[in-house]
Amino acid sequence: MTTAFEPVTAGRLTLRNRVVMAPMTRNRAYGTVPTDDMATYYSQRAGAGLVVTEGIQPSAIGQGYVDTPGLHTDDQVAAWRRVTDAVHAAGGTIVAQVMHTGRIGHPAIPEALGHGPLTPVAPSAVQAAGHVHTPDGPQDLVVPDELTAEEIRRTIADFAAAARRAVDAGFDGVEVHGANGYLLHQFLSTNANRRTDEWGGSPRNRIRFAVEVTRAVAAEIGADRTGIRLSPANGLGDTVEDDHRTTYSLLVRELDTLGLAYLHLVEAGDPGLTPEIRATWSGVLILNPADPDLATHPDRLRLVAEGAADAVSFGRLFIANPDLVDRLAAGVAPAEPDLSKAYGGDRTGYVDYPTHELQHA
Repeated sequence: MTTAFEPVTAGRLTLRNRVVMAPMTRNRAYGTVPTDDMATYYSQRAGAGLVVTEGIQPSAIGQGYVDTPGLHTDDQVAAWRRVTDAVHAAGGTIVAQVMHTGRIGHPAIPEALGHGPLTPVAPSAVQAAGHVHTPDGPQDLVVPDELTAEEIRRTIADFAAAARRAVDAGFDGVEVHGANGYLLHQFLSTNANRRTDEWGGSPRNRIRFAVEVTRAVAAEIGADRTGIRLSPANGLGDTVEDDHRTTYSLLVRELDTLGLAYLHLVEAGDPGLTPEIRATWSGVLILNPADPDLATHPDRLRLVAEGAADAVSFGRLFIANPDLVDRLAAGVAPAEPDLSKAYGGDRTGYVDYPTHELQHA
């Protein structure tokens, strides 16, 4: 029986265990440049078999939140190098999650950074319900500009360029963010994507952007160090997927032909679909299960033993438990995070969570 504490190979990546740190936006990259505290934060959690970073925008227009990091300038690359060096020095493996937020954003966010009032972009000019925090406080989401065919191709190239910069910055690979209501997910969505050209309409056309972005990243850095994260029908970002079972069956089959390092599946929308995806996907499957109760999260380890997934990812527990793998292996109850300090702020609630040994010293 395989356990979550055994190594696994995912493409070119060698994971020393099957406990993955899920990507979590923490809003502490002031001026979009990674900080020394970020190097500390990620290196503290290098005991994970794989560390997936917070979402990193591939371009200025891809930024939807304040103080999120980028991979589109030389300064950002140099700063990320300090992060990856720290993780590697601690024996860890780390990939950059490249995330374009699409219509989730506001012109005030890039404007505050000197980029001008850039209007968010999306597959169609359809406003999402909800609001976003800006330098001027909470603002309603706006009607995005519909991407032209030329702009779609340019955006695909931005993902590939960010992937190359990630490798230059020392990352072991890249995770393409196709989940949680952001740009790739918006193309998959039947309410956000109302196009009638080759990028919209039928499920086969709506998966095209996700496939082409992933194909471009794989061509740039190698499929064996490229992963993708998907979240069928989870509804985030005001997304609706009327035909998600048909759409994701097509999408996963198409992605499977690329020989990717892994698929990172967020299960919250339709847990019943997971076994079908598991059967379709021939590579490594990392599962982020549908269990909102933190107390149940350690039970995820059994999914590896049962063969439901090759690895499992944890988000919130990694915030409060830099030594989460050791705690899980020892059967020590994990600490709960203070989510009032999850986004932005100083080092408090970020790099000051103690390990189990320090708590009981």
